[in-house]
Amino acid sequence: MVQFIDSELLLLRKEIGEMWTVVYNQLDRACESVLTFDKELAQQVLVRERRVNAFELKIDSEVEDMIALYTPAGIDLRFALAIFKMNSNLERLGDFAKGVARFTLSCEAGDVDADLLSSLRLQEMATRLLSMLETTKYALDEENIEKATSVFAMDTLVDEIDEASNLILAQYLAKHPESALVCLNLSNVFRKLERAGDHITNIAEEIIFYVDAKVVKHSKSAGE
Repeated sequence: MVQFIDSELLLLRKEIGEMWTVVYNQLDRACESVLTFDKELAQQVLVRERRVNAFELKIDSEVEDMIALYTPAGIDLRFALAIFKMNSNLERLGDFAKGVARFTLSCEAGDVDADLLSSLRLQEMATRLLSMLETTKYALDEENIEKATSVFAMDTLVDEIDEASNLILAQYLAKHPESALVCLNLSNVFRKLERAGDHITNIAEEIIFYVDAKVVKHSKSAGE
C-alpha cells in the first residue's frame, strides 16, 4: 500500500511541476505581449489556456482518486490536500494571464502611450510575479519553509505598484480624456496582476501547511 501511495505522490508532484511551468510561461508571455504590443504572443496565451485547464481537471481527479483509494494520512494527506489547492490557484493564474493577453488583442500599438506604460512599472511588476512563482516552486521542490515564507514580503512590491497605478492612470486620464477606455482596461490589467500575486501567496501558504502542518491563511503576512 505504501508503495502505491508513494508512486501516486510522485506522479502528482511531477504533474503539478509541469503545470507550474505552463502557467509561468503563460504569465510571462501575457505581460510581454502588453509591453511589446505583440498580438501573436497574446493569441498564443489564449490558445494555450486549454492546457492549463486540462492540467487542473487531471490533477483534481488524481488527487480525489488517490484519497478515495488509499486513504493517506499525516504528511501524505497534507501533501495531497496542498496539491489540490495549489492546482486551483495555478488555474486562476492561467485565467489572469488570459485576461492580460486579451488587453493586447483589444488595442493597437498606438493606443497606449509608451511613456505611460513605463511609468506604470508593468515590467517590474511582471518580473516580481515570475520571481514569486519561481520561489514557490523551489520551496515546494526543496520543502523549504523559509523560501515559501519569503514570498509574502515579495508580494508587497506587487501591491505597491498596483496601488500607484491608480493615481498614475487618473492623472493621465485627466490630461487625455480620449484615452478613457485604454486607461480603464490598463487598470484592469494591473488588478489582475495584483490578484495573481495574492494567488501565489496562497500557494506559499499551502506549501507551509504541507511541510510544517501550520495554517497561515488569514494570519498576518511577513510583508504587512
